[in-house]
Amino acid sequence: MNEATAPVLETIIDNQIATLTLNRPHKFNALSEELLHELQAALSGIGKDDSIAVVILSARGRAFCAGHDLSQMRGKHSETYYRELFTQCSEMMQTIRKIPQPVIASVQGLATAAGCQLVATCDLAMAANTAQFAVSGINLGLFCSTPSVALSRNINNKRALEMLLTGEFIDAYTAVDFGLINHAVDPDQLENQTRTLAEKIASKPKSARRVGKSMFYTQLPMDIDDAYEYAAGVMATNMLDAETVDAVDSFLNKKKPDLRS
Repeated sequence: MNEATAPVLETIIDNQIATLTLNRPHKFNALSEELLHELQAALSGIGKDDSIAVVILSARGRAFCAGHDLSQMRGKHSETYYRELFTQCSEMMQTIRKIPQPVIASVQGLATAAGCQLVATCDLAMAANTAQFAVSGINLGLFCSTPSVALSRNINNKRALEMLLTGEFIDAYTAVDFGLINHAVDPDQLENQTRTLAEKIASKPKSARRVGKSMFYTQLPMDIDDAYEYAAGVMATNMLDAETVDAVDSFLNKKKPDLRS
């Protein structure tokens, strides 16, 4: 199968872990309309599948994702078209946050513009230490407005604005320091290290995983008093979950809990 006929997104589900692989290496995995549609459909389906615990988002080729597909966008002199395209992309990004499964970006190469946004949107991110990151739209006269939403929720304002206003790349170790990614590893260890992290998360009680992600993002915009009140309510409900009761009882009785669900 050649690149022209290959699927733009590949999905593999193995032992509670779904791996979504961007498969447009000849286009640096740019987010075409088709790829955005496929990502939206795949993520929405995964969000409804209780058998999937964790999602890994990876890519083939030299780039993780080069942002929007400018070649597809070129010549579309319509504000309506661009607004609908960016809304479509934003909805896909929001779906990553809304599904109950943690999503881990596995970044093997360049992540620029909306590709950097994709990394920032994922709940966790691992990267090869050779990967680079940028929000480089400004070099083309286009401020990366939608990527700035995710970026500014990962790193502090001055660092975010420096990236947005210069369009310059940062390396993987700087991305760790900024808080954009969790870890930078040797390229030949990226797949294994990402899988190890996914398996570690998948091994935890499902009730805590699913409640935890939703709770974490819900409390972020709250003031501290409201956040604590909300968190206390969530934790009280979580304590009554049958899986949690079993795990606590097993801990107290020094037995291994049944986490097969």
